[in-house]
Amino acid sequence: MKTKRPTVADLQAMKGRRQLTMLRVVTLEEAAAAEQAGIDLVSVPPALLGPAFREAAPTVFAFPGLEYGDFITADDYLRGAFQAMKAGGDAVYCAAGLSTVRRLREEGIPVCGHVGLIPSKATWTGGFKAVGKTAVSALEIWRQVKALEEAGAFAAEIEVVPGDVAAAISARTSLVMLSMGAGTGCDAQYLFADDVLGQNRGHYPRHAKVYRNFAIEYDRLQQERIAAFREYADDVRSGVYPQKGHLVGIEPAELAAFLDRLDA
Repeated sequence: MKTKRPTVADLQAMKGRRQLTMLRVVTLEEAAAAEQAGIDLVSVPPALLGPAFREAAPTVFAFPGLEYGDFITADDYLRGAFQAMKAGGDAVYCAAGLSTVRRLREEGIPVCGHVGLIPSKATWTGGFKAVGKTAVSALEIWRQVKALEEAGAFAAEIEVVPGDVAAAISARTSLVMLSMGAGTGCDAQYLFADDVLGQNRGHYPRHAKVYRNFAIEYDRLQQERIAAFREYADDVRSGVYPQKGHLVGIEPAELAAFLDRLDA
């Protein structure tokens, strides 16, 4: 049972010792579930952070994502990072350029970069597909990891990269490597809660594993919702609702006095 939230130094010290668990969560209910399930790390939208988040998930290490394109200049990223850290974040995810990573690090903000398949920059690697399947491509990932390391990042998400490539890179960098579809040779396994819970109605990525089928439960609940609304409407139209028990009463004498004065 975890008793305190880990620090960046703690995560760095755990590198290579055990696999950490990481989820992308977007609601307080998911954050609370991650906390109670013993998940180590969570990625969150910055808007989720705040006292309610930390009450729900006091010991998980949180990476608020500074989404690429929502911020433009290094000062924009710096402002967003300080706000996220003040609201309860422990480090920030940032897919911006190295100068921005370096600027954040200069202010002591822990930064997690991104290599491999980067959705916001996928056009440069051929779209939404695996990266690092050739020696040239794998060496480019290694170059990017070293560049992030030198810029001051402490971690990097490595996405949809061959496991052998990711393992070799992870063993040769000080960065805490977060694997999303990049095998067990990294330091953490990262999935989206939507996929784990079966909430995604579209395509599931190959690396995802579905543990529950929330989509069918949501469908069932929607049908129950429609049925309840229909029954309510029928009750109103037929006069079944409201009944006496749903109303506030008044003593007969008080009602009579009210009506006398009203008519007067």
